[in-house]
Amino acid sequence: MYKNPNSAVDVVVVDGDRLLLVRRGRDPFKGKWALPGGFVEYGESIEDAAVREVKEETGITVALEDILGVYSDPERDPRGHTVTVVFVGRPVEGDVVAGDDAAAAEWMDIHTLVHKELAFDHGLVVTDLNRWRQKRQTFWSGKKRV
Repeated sequence: MYKNPNSAVDVVVVDGDRLLLVRRGRDPFKGKWALPGGFVEYGESIEDAAVREVKEETGITVALEDILGVYSDPERDPRGHTVTVVFVGRPVEGDVVAGDDAAAAEWMDIHTLVHKELAFDHGLVVTDLNRWRQKRQTFWSGKKRV
């Protein structure tokens, strides 16, 4: 039997200086804020999974604009080794409404977020997003950040 990492997606949905976050309704990290995202279903593309997860958790339809990075630290998710592709997206329609496993969903000011209080490695992802907004660089778990 092979032990393979799980495939996941997360999306940084940006609208100006606002970032769309969800409060997790389940463990791990129940009650913490996180990026909308989740596991890729069998037979589903990464891109379709990203759009689906945002819609399910927030009610917002997004257009994916870029890949922010790939995060594969085996310790990033306490449920097991999970590799996530993080997309940058923009909202195209819908009203913010928490759904699926999200207890809440809301827009937050990207400059006032306390990154260390976000679930998983999403604090690092938001830090990378701020760098991406300046230089359009992509990131991965082991990349040196200057």
